[in-house]
Amino acid sequence: MQKVLVSSCLLGEKVRYDGGDCAAHGILDRWTAEGRIVPLCPETAGGLPTPRPPAEIEGGDAEAVLRGESRVLRENGADVTDAFIDGAEAALAACWKHRVKVAVLKEGSPSCGVNRVNNGSFRRRKIKGPGVTARLLARHGISVFSENELDRAARRLAELESGYGE
Repeated sequence: MQKVLVSSCLLGEKVRYDGGDCAAHGILDRWTAEGRIVPLCPETAGGLPTPRPPAEIEGGDAEAVLRGESRVLRENGADVTDAFIDGAEAALAACWKHRVKVAVLKEGSPSCGVNRVNNGSFRRRKIKGPGVTARLLARHGISVFSENELDRAARRLAELESGYGE
């Protein structure tokens, strides 16, 4: 049975920067009951507390962060890049440990955003692009989906279990 890495906040854990969660239900409830879920919050895994000040990717480019060419900053300028990279690496290690090939991550997060993140201006302006964890997982061949793409994630999981798409 294939396991799925899921952002902890989507499972109801109060690990978001504001101390809240973004619990999603439906298929995640089924996967939990089936024992498929590997929960992880990259930001707390990287050592950040809950609650914590919001952070954004400078220029919104996770690939540049992973190459050491950009940073993840709090609004006051505090650099939390190392914690974001450590968290992304913890997520990747969890994927390797559990042979995870599908991840469902929280859209819009500077760690977990799959399709969009804030642009780094702290004005809630979204741009296309992934967060640091989403980018690192995708780099390593893990199929990454947001909570808005659960049907696509389920189809990918079914493909992998049927032997297609390996």
